Amino acid sequence: MESYIPISFLNDFIFCPRSIYYHQLYSTYKQSTYQQKPQLAGKAAHESIDSKTYSKSLDVLMDYELYCEKYKLHGKLDVFDCKTGILTERKRSIKQIYDGYVFQVYAQYFGLLEMGFKVKKIRIHDLAANKNYPIPLPEENPEMFSKFEQLIENINNYDLEFSEITINPEKCKNCIYSNLCDKAELC
Repeated sequence: MESYIPISFLNDFIFCPRSIYYHQLYSTYKQSTYQQKPQLAGKAAHESIDSKTYSKSLDVLMDYELYCEKYKLHGKLDVFDCKTGILTERKRSIKQIYDGYVFQVYAQYFGLLEMGFKVKKIRIHDLAANKNYPIPLPEENPEMFSKFEQLIENINNYDLEFSEITINPEKCKNCIYSNLCDKAELC
């Protein structure tokens, strides 16, 4: 049986592959048990998408379940305007555009293409600053597209017990699972 990678894992894996394990471990607990202010604020920022109140236009898809057969990905679409062809990933506050943000929106892009939609533009929207950041389509940025495919391969081949992990003290310091992780002790 083939399994599909949740789109959110793309960003999480880049942050730290072990965070995915702990996230799954906690999946049956109330999120307030382990989430901190940034995660709770991010969830609140997505409330209008999750409740489908962001737009009343029938041309706007939001919180739509997506699957990408080619890359074996699944997850939720943030916002896609069918009329303009603009795919938007919304973030509460953006300090910089991380690769993981781009890869999440690439996953949505490929899911939409497989469903027959025409995506003309991709952007990431900073809710706090009310600013859009244009993201080149995958075919316009071969380097990022290659990194996207490599990330999926890395996720599919990762073994929590045997795969090497690079310890990043800054990431460990900001990880909501650091109190559980034996690797965080090395920081």
